[in-house]
Amino acid sequence: MAKGMNKVFLLGHAGKDPEIRATQSGVTVANFSLATADRQKQGEEWVDKTEWHNLVAFKRTAEVIRDYVKKGSKVMIEGKIQTRSWDDKDSGQKKYRTEIIVNDLTLLGDSHGGENGSGSSRSSNSGSIGRTSGGYSDSESSGYNNQHEYGDLEITDQDVPF
Repeated sequence: MAKGMNKVFLLGHAGKDPEIRATQSGVTVANFSLATADRQKQGEEWVDKTEWHNLVAFKRTAEVIRDYVKKGSKVMIEGKIQTRSWDDKDSGQKKYRTEIIVNDLTLLGDSHGGENGSGSSRSSNSGSIGRTSGGYSDSESSGYNNQHEYGDLEITDQDVPF
């Protein structure tokens, strides 16, 4: 049987400051929500519909999120959808949560004049160390305490593919 594909690309704004924690083994984890907007025509008017996504990032990507993503930051992510389940302690009912596991994050300048307002782009993913089209990437074997200098990479509206 053919192998399936689970890949998600999202472009939106962080809905709140990320929540950062560490697992018992010391792995950094970032949780935050991302708002994406879709414009739909209802009758004669165009209406924006906002969709909220729960995002989770680990290791170096979580550290980049901790250092650079704030409420309102514009980001593009690549990841996969994952649904986890657990039994609620109080009610005993089975609970579900669908999340996007972030594999790659690109910070985009925003129009809110925030920290990312300069139009810079930075990227972090779980690939090998090296320069990518959007910035830098780090591998699991790179040692997450390494410091990388993220230069300002100018982008314009023409560079964004949508």
